[in-house]
Amino acid sequence: MDLLTFPRYNPNDIITHIRNQILTGSEAKNLSKNDLFPNPKPEVLHMIFMRTLQNVYGIRLEHFYMMPVTVDIMYPQIVEGFLPICNLYINMERFLPVCRINDFQIADVINPKAKRTARFLSGILNFIHFQESRREIYMEFQWAYKSALEKIQQLQKANQEAAVKLEKLDMIPVEQKAEFKQLSDDIQELQEVLNQDYHQKTTALREVTSQKKAEVAERTRSLNQLKVTMATLKEEQEQLKSKIVESPEELKNYKEHMKETVQKLKKTKQEVIEKYEGYRDLVEILPSCQLEVQLYQKKMQSQGANVERMANISSEVRNLEDQIENGQIELKNAATDEMSLKRLVNAKREKLSTAEIRIKKKHEDVEQYKRTVFEYCNRVQEKRGAVYEKVMAIHKEIQQIRFKVQQLNENTEKEKMKAQEIYLNLRAGLEKYHEALAKIAESYAASRDEKTAELKRRML
Repeated sequence: MDLLTFPRYNPNDIITHIRNQILTGSEAKNLSKNDLFPNPKPEVLHMIFMRTLQNVYGIRLEHFYMMPVTVDIMYPQIVEGFLPICNLYINMERFLPVCRINDFQIADVINPKAKRTARFLSGILNFIHFQESRREIYMEFQWAYKSALEKIQQLQKANQEAAVKLEKLDMIPVEQKAEFKQLSDDIQELQEVLNQDYHQKTTALREVTSQKKAEVAERTRSLNQLKVTMATLKEEQEQLKSKIVESPEELKNYKEHMKETVQKLKKTKQEVIEKYEGYRDLVEILPSCQLEVQLYQKKMQSQGANVERMANISSEVRNLEDQIENGQIELKNAATDEMSLKRLVNAKREKLSTAEIRIKKKHEDVEQYKRTVFEYCNRVQEKRGAVYEKVMAIHKEIQQIRFKVQQLNENTEKEKMKAQEIYLNLRAGLEKYHEALAKIAESYAASRDEKTAELKRRML
């Protein structure tokens, strides 16, 4: 577990972060480095763990002193002193794997150690930093979502207001309906009068133009006949030229005849010129008639536009009448729906009243249950205070016994050192004594050998 995904903090950094982020008020002021390092106090560590669980999960202080409902115990008074530690261990065992710490044990709550507590606290502080950063991002998203909802609501209100305005514009007010009817009647009368004038003038113009066309056709026919006669006369003149006789009497007769024909031709020419001039005058009169016809056509076009406008207005009026009828039908349907909804509302109100009565009863039952639970919790807390005092006294006795055991261990170590020194001294003296004994035995054996040798010599 040395290779972790979160940094290790120094003891000073851990204490500053705990004061700023976990603890508040007097708890943060009274916290010191000696409470956690080098020998962490269990009470302070329990307080830090409980505050972290309250900040992260919102667990209340009473939950640590409550017996779980799923567990059946014959004598719960026995477990009252151990309940806070057990609940704290259970909640921390669920919380620390989120901080990437998977080796949390109950010994870390009862008998904490400095290195492990530093690692646990660094992981918890890292998770709290991560939680605060994610909370800021979440709050930004929430603010953006709220602003978007407000904009949507504003746009919906604007759309509703625009729809109401459009309905008002489409609807004809009651005060102006009479004026609208009068205007529509006047427009229809004007349209009828204009149509009658137009038909009369068009029929008159058509008659005049047909008459003038007939006269022009007759005159063209007469001109064509005159041209034909001129051509025949020229042919006769050529034939006569070929048949001319040199006799003067015939020439005179022929000349007289020719003079008469010329006079006739002059008369016919003058008549044709007069007819041509009258035709020209008629042709000159035609553009003015055409201008009048164009003016009448423009008037007819304007009248057609007015007719179209009237048709559009009448179609709009019909649509409005259809809308009014549909609105009346919808109003009738809405009235029936309102009656049915009122009945449903009355039924729902009755149901709500019965539900409220039940909720009040349940609320009263819950309040009674809360009171009994709070009384039980107060009793448990009182018993816990007594047990806590006993535990604190036992803890003090244990600390005193530990101190005495440490002193005894130190004394035993000193006595062991002294015994080892005495043992070494005795061993050195024994070795010297054994060496002296060995030397004395050797000298004694040598002297004995010498005496035996001398005795043998004397015996011999």
